Amino acid sequence: MNRKPLIIIAGPTAVGKTDISINLAGAISGEIISADSVQVYKEMDIGSAKISKEEMGGIRHHLIDILDPADDFNVALFKDLVYKAAEDIYERGHIPILVGGTGFYIQAVLKNVDFSDGASDPDYRKNLEEFAAKEGKEALHDKLKAVDPEAAEAIHSGNVKRVVRALEFFKVTGEKISVHNEKEKNKESEFNYKFFVLNDEREVLYKRIDERVDKMMSAGLLDEVKSLYDKKIPRDAVSMQSLGYRQLFDYLYGDISLDEAVYQIKLQTRHFAKRQITWFKREKNVTWVNKNEFGRDDKKILEFMITECNKLLNGVEDEK
Repeated sequence: MNRKPLIIIAGPTAVGKTDISINLAGAISGEIISADSVQVYKEMDIGSAKISKEEMGGIRHHLIDILDPADDFNVALFKDLVYKAAEDIYERGHIPILVGGTGFYIQAVLKNVDFSDGASDPDYRKNLEEFAAKEGKEALHDKLKAVDPEAAEAIHSGNVKRVVRALEFFKVTGEKISVHNEKEKNKESEFNYKFFVLNDEREVLYKRIDERVDKMMSAGLLDEVKSLYDKKIPRDAVSMQSLGYRQLFDYLYGDISLDEAVYQIKLQTRHFAKRQITWFKREKNVTWVNKNEFGRDDKKILEFMITECNKLLNGVEDEK
């Protein structure tokens, strides 16, 4: 198989993927494809820590600001968009660098996960959606725990669409969606890839998360969310399930205080970072880049990553 090169830079939120990715892209003639499920949306800049045009340093970025906040977005669409962007990048003779922290999305690209399984029951899906609206998201999530605890562990209760999808898949096929995803995960990749996972000590990471949330609030995150609220973006829209937006929507709807909303953003972001690390620890063929082992010297980290990428690009490494 003649596999094309792909570089991945993953890791928990706030670990510092953006700066490293830009510098690496400049060093290896790369272009960046965002694997962030929030940066894909327009008007959601502060809460997604979206990179500005100035910060891009002349590096072309893909899958940023391409959808409206009311639009649906899912892993199947993401995979298709990444494949199109990658072909565009290859045609220019450049290297695609997939950057983000959404492990399932990255896996879908690496293993070309098949989402066209035909497992569909619209009536059952509608019943589940009505159940969630009436009984609540947690009650729906409990249904998934009962039939597929592995999927329930991987899918947050706030992501109603994914919970519904997993239950629908189980009803139609009789197979757990977690088992299906594991089979897809073990497929051979169509890419010759290098998969970096940036990480840091938990205390340092959690401090960075808290500081980032404080900076977002100072930068006007509440105003950004209020603008979306005023535009009548549905509370259950996929975009509004994102960290920061979901909690501030709860505040704007009068469910919690602003202080509680900010506290919850920090708490849930730390929990999210922990889940991200757990996900990546299950991945095979990854190169962990623990920042503390490099003295948190970005120059040393970059030199290491460039060396590893050159091994791949020069054909020294082709093992996956």
